[in-house]
Amino acid sequence: MLNRVTNLTMSANAQRTLQTQQSRLSELQEKATTLNKISRPSDDPAATAKSLETRALLAATAQYGRNIDDGNTWLTAADSALEQATNVMHRIKDLTVLAGNGSLNKSGKEAIALELEALNKDLLSIANSKHLGRNIFAGSSDTAAAFNSASPPVFNGVSGSAVERRISATQTVRVDAAGEAIFGSGSGSVFDTVKSIADSLKGGTALIQSQLGALETSFQNVVNGRAEIGTRQAQLERAGNVNTELEATLDAQRTGIEKADLGSVIMELKLQETNYQVALAATARVLQPTLMDFLR
Repeated sequence: MLNRVTNLTMSANAQRTLQTQQSRLSELQEKATTLNKISRPSDDPAATAKSLETRALLAATAQYGRNIDDGNTWLTAADSALEQATNVMHRIKDLTVLAGNGSLNKSGKEAIALELEALNKDLLSIANSKHLGRNIFAGSSDTAAAFNSASPPVFNGVSGSAVERRISATQTVRVDAAGEAIFGSGSGSVFDTVKSIADSLKGGTALIQSQLGALETSFQNVVNGRAEIGTRQAQLERAGNVNTELEATLDAQRTGIEKADLGSVIMELKLQETNYQVALAATARVLQPTLMDFLR
């Protein structure tokens, strides 16, 4: 069965064709202006989903980068504090060796004892170091100080706890230092050992081997604590490099999904402009008859 083709039918078809061509031209003009492949989700639902996924990964990667930077500042502060502690312990060891000299008189030993007491206070101050208002050596505790002012000082933090930063989807790094393991707590702590040596010198008692051994152990604990901090700093540096590369890769992937190539868009736009002009010309020729042609 044949359908009748009238001027009205031809006009409607021509109008639909022109509207389609004009809509496509408008889309390409918008794309050329913004260089966005996706102006609205309906433009490409699959690409939109991929874009949202990539953006989520980018946001997570950026947060990991901030965590790594924050962790580095924590570890730098801890390393600086332990460097000071190491220097103090070196001085304490030197004074202890000097005090063991049998030719040193009583006043000389008392002078060394006074300096050891002052150094012990410096050591306590270092052990109570803070970063951004948080104790470096108190674990996850928010106590005012990692070690109290008792004699000898006692650890105030939470034993076995840690301040951590997530540096990837599967990895966290501790950014504080284990104060109790490094300095000890109460009896047997480095503070107790130094106090014991100072008291012996003030009382005129000869230093015993156990005191010297305890001092060496305390010194080694500080050195080991600093070495552990250095290991974690190296880990964060590696994680930072990986994170930076991943962020660049994801950003390039997002750009590939969302952004159009200018050259390709311009060529497509010019082609569509030509098609639109051709459609206009063809329509003008087909629809030349007017109402007056039917009133003759």
